[in-house]
Amino acid sequence: MSDCADMTSYLSKCHSCRVESGCFVVYDRSSYMGNQFFVKRGEYSDHMTFGMSDSVRSCRLIPQHRGSYTMRIYEKENFQGQSHELMDDCDNIQERYRMSDSQSCNVMDGHWLMYEQPQFRGKQMYLRPGEYRSMREMGFSGMRLNSVRRIMDSC
Repeated sequence: MSDCADMTSYLSKCHSCRVESGCFVVYDRSSYMGNQFFVKRGEYSDHMTFGMSDSVRSCRLIPQHRGSYTMRIYEKENFQGQSHELMDDCDNIQERYRMSDSQSCNVMDGHWLMYEQPQFRGKQMYLRPGEYRSMREMGFSGMRLNSVRRIMDSC
């Protein structure tokens, strides 16, 4: 029903889950670290389908957002280099904006998912409003972020 930084206090391992209401991001490490996967109402029978290495260790509730969606992506860390403002989903950042990489961003409105591959595939990263000065420092070292989607599901 809410954020849980360490699920091992409830379960030694979590290999599946059922979401009865709301939307969550689940993580394969405690304290909201490691691989991430977006889940909404439904059953998730195997943690391997999430891309989790071991099991689900923490989860974060995504609050319902009504209103506009705005974020600015930057080619380099610390909001440097080429930048673009997004208000809609983008299935291929490199192709649409001719950016070789996206290493920092500022989320002004809404909740977003960034993906390592075009077409919303590969590893995911949940972004809520705030400044993200370095994707590398957030655990995405060596990973290119190539697509981004607004979380608009009725959670």
